Parts: sequence; C-alpha cells; structure tokens
Amino acid sequence: MNPILRCHGAAHGVTGSCYEIETPRIRILVDCGLFQGSKSERALNYGAFPFPPEAIDAVILTHAHIDHSGLLPKLVKQGFSGPIHTTRATIDLCSVMLPDAAHIQETEVEHLNRRNAQRGLPLVEPIYRLQDAAACMTLFRALEYGEWTAVAEGLRARFWNAGHLLGSASVELEIDLDHQDTPMRLLFSGDIGPGHKLLQTDPEGPAGVDYLVCESTYGDRDRPDVSPEQRRSMLGDVVRGAAEASGPLIVPSFAVERTQELLVDLYQLMKSGEVPTATIFVDSPLATRASAIFERHADDIEQGDVLRQALASPQLRFTETVEQSKAINRLTGFFVVIAASGMCDAGRIRHHLKANLWRRNATVMMAGYQAQGSLGRILLDGARRVRIQGEEVEVKARISLFDLYSGHADAGELVAWVKVRSPVKQAVFLTHGEEAGLGGLRAGLAGLIPDDRIITPKLDDAFQLTPGGCLPIDVNEPRRLKPEKIARLDWHNDLSKLLLDVTEVVNAAADDRGRAAVIRRMRRALETDGQ
Repeated sequence: MNPILRCHGAAHGVTGSCYEIETPRIRILVDCGLFQGSKSERALNYGAFPFPPEAIDAVILTHAHIDHSGLLPKLVKQGFSGPIHTTRATIDLCSVMLPDAAHIQETEVEHLNRRNAQRGLPLVEPIYRLQDAAACMTLFRALEYGEWTAVAEGLRARFWNAGHLLGSASVELEIDLDHQDTPMRLLFSGDIGPGHKLLQTDPEGPAGVDYLVCESTYGDRDRPDVSPEQRRSMLGDVVRGAAEASGPLIVPSFAVERTQELLVDLYQLMKSGEVPTATIFVDSPLATRASAIFERHADDIEQGDVLRQALASPQLRFTETVEQSKAINRLTGFFVVIAASGMCDAGRIRHHLKANLWRRNATVMMAGYQAQGSLGRILLDGARRVRIQGEEVEVKARISLFDLYSGHADAGELVAWVKVRSPVKQAVFLTHGEEAGLGGLRAGLAGLIPDDRIITPKLDDAFQLTPGGCLPIDVNEPRRLKPEKIARLDWHNDLSKLLLDVTEVVNAAADDRGRAAVIRRMRRALETDGQ
C-alpha cells in the first residue's frame, strides 16, 4: 500500500494544523494544533480526534505556536504515548506555551461553569488541564536541523529552518515504499517566515521532492518591501508621537517573538537617541518566560547579541503579579507597555486599555493583524465606545496599526520559496489559508506548477500518494489497525462510550486476528462493568 495523507486541520483555514501519514507499518502526525477563531472552529477542539490517539506511532512538530501544538496535551490525555520530535528551541517554548494554554482553558471553563451553574446548565470540562500539558512534555525528543532521524519504521525525517519563529522547521520526510528502491520524499513547509526577519534567518528547504504541503496564509497579498532599518525608523515616528503627547504608548502584542522583536527595535531607537528614553514594561508572564528562552538561544538567533543587550537594558521592566500590572496605570507621562493578547481579546492588555482608552494623551499601537470581531479590529475601525470587563469605555486615545512584524511570508515570498523547492514531481497541497490566500497562491504558482497538480484539501480529506500521482480516498473507508495496536487501545466501562470504541475498532481491524482481539477486550470490559 502506498502512503496515505490525511488533512485533519488547517484545511481552508489557518488554525488546527494536523496531518496524518499512514503506511502499512506506521501512522504519524505532523503537528497537532488547536483550532482558533469562530465558535464553530473552536468546537472542533472538544470533539473526538478523527483517529485513535493510541494508534499514532509518533508526532513531528514544526513549531511551538498553539495552532500547531495546542492539542498535543489532549492527544496524550487520550492515549498517545509515542515520541514528539521537534527542535530544542521548540521544546523550550512549548514548556511555557502549553501550560499557559492549559491555564487559559481552565480559567475560561471556571468562569463558564459559574455562569452555567447560575442558569441551571450542565458543567463542562476543559479540553485539557495543566497536568496533561506536563505529561505531554515528557514525550518531547530533540532533533537538530539538517540531520536525518529514523522516526518510525520505514520513515525518516529531516528539519530545515523555516525562518518563522525560534525553533521553527519545515519537515522533509523519506518514506520507504514496497518494491521501490527509491523512497518517496515529502516536504511540509510548516509556517514560512518572511525574508529579512529581525530575529530569524531566511527560510530554507530541499528541492526535488515528490509532494509538497505548503502554507498559504498570505498567499493573496504582498506587503511593502520594508527593511528592518526602515521599519525601525517608522516605529520611531510612532514612539516620538506618543512621547510628544506626554502619555503612555500601549502596544497589544503576541507574547512570543513579536514582543522580543519590539524590544530590540525600541532598545536600538532609545540607545541611538532617535526617541526619548523611557521605561518599557513587558506586562505578560508568558512574554517574560519566552524572553528568557530567547536569551538562552541567542547564539542561534539573528541579532542575538543585540537581543541580549535589549533584555539587559535598565529601561526594561518585566512584571509578574497582577498588583505590579495594575500599578503601571498609576504612572503619568510617557512610558511604553507591551502586553498580551495581540488582538486585545484576553490577557492584561484589556485592563491597560480600560485604564487608558479614555485619555487623549494615550497612544495605542496594534503590532499585528487584527481579526474581524476582535476588540483590536473594533478599535481600528473607529469605535467611539467599547465594552471592556463589563464596563463601557469612551475611546479618545489615538489608535494605529503597525503591521510590519509579520511572521509569515507574503505571496511573492511564498511563490519564490516554492520555486526554489522545484521541481515538485507530483503535487502541491495548499493548506493553512483562508479562501483568498489559497486562491491567491494558486494563481501565483501558475506557470510553475500545473493547475491540475495543485490541491486545496478540505477538512479530513485523504489522498493516497503514489510514485505517479495522488488519488483521493473516500473518507468513509474503514481504517486499518495492526492487532498489536488494537491491544493497546483504552477501553472504558461506560457502555455508551464502549459501544463507540468497539464500532470504530471493529471497522478498523485489519484481519480476523484483529477482530478477535476486539471481541476479547469487549467481553473483559463487559464482565468488569457487571461486577
């Protein structure tokens, strides 16, 4: 049987990245990310995985962002016990980002359950808890860039720097084929960084693969060609304007990488005298822990020496406690606050906005894309009043967008990256993009990749990958498990859940021996329930 590729996330969307590769011998995942965005998208996080977690042999993780890593604790909670292969820097970032994600889920569910109790509604459970994130971290295994590693039987992996985030990687796979001397080569782009990113090298990768799975987040747009020096100068204009107003500069920012890039640029602007010197508060426990990890890996980072200097600057203050955070807003004059979340929908940034939006001398600079419906987008669209933490706040502060720190390659950069990977011998799968991004990148690849060899899979679409091309598979086709995998499945005493497990596994049993194993397990579970 030829390898099968299944797309369990980031299909006609930009979150929930998860791809499954199945051969007659193994099943692995590339990424296992959290779905973010609308309620219908987030609801996918609570449903069953479209595969038995116990049946997965290994996971390969491209990078630490939660839309790529955020369901790993749930995967472990539900029975996965294999290795999670990724880079050392990604392991370090996951060690703070996954517990943070668990804490957010526990806190949100706690608030929801208080409301549900008042309304007589059933209580809900978080997707996973802190202990699940801790258990997940024990399974991580570090791989180095450029080194082939045997991940599972008949499958090897090699990482290439994707230039997107500290530790980010594109993943090259070699899969042994029956009756073929040459292995099949696949490349998963992960998220591709832009050229000349402040803290990362330009993205790399191999050429001449059989199949390419490529992100298309910004496949429909080209950003201005702005060098790091030009961007810093433009940031200086915003900072000087805030200083001249004698009020605070409030910057909603993602805690990981975006915050560290801002710190480097602000440090250099103040050191050179281009802007007035002022205190810079980083008011995000996650950003504080992430900054320590960036400093630990500074030797692997572009501008690593400058990053160390910025993090040691006497102007920089990291706040930890809620009391320290609230005390910032008792200050007067010009100072800078960088706080999460980047789209103003959660975290400490909300009380800074609540305390400062009504001030005419305050400046709010959005440091990245603001999704429709987010508080950040509502402010950029000119709202005169907003509701924050149950209170209505008048908006008098100056609001601006400074979207020049993107971590993703734009359309031209994506096309150029694919071109260097050419020839792609069989097909290109475009993923991790909304409709506009998918369509834009497809059009951009015209003349480079034949249109009938560009595929935009939908959620849970499956394809058999052959040396001569890919063939769509009926997603309702029964899954095949080896008997030894069936023996490791988790069985529950609850009969309704047991019935679902039995139905799934009977359909998946590879042969009579596998079905016999199912029956034995079912009898044992029923006998236990009867006791």
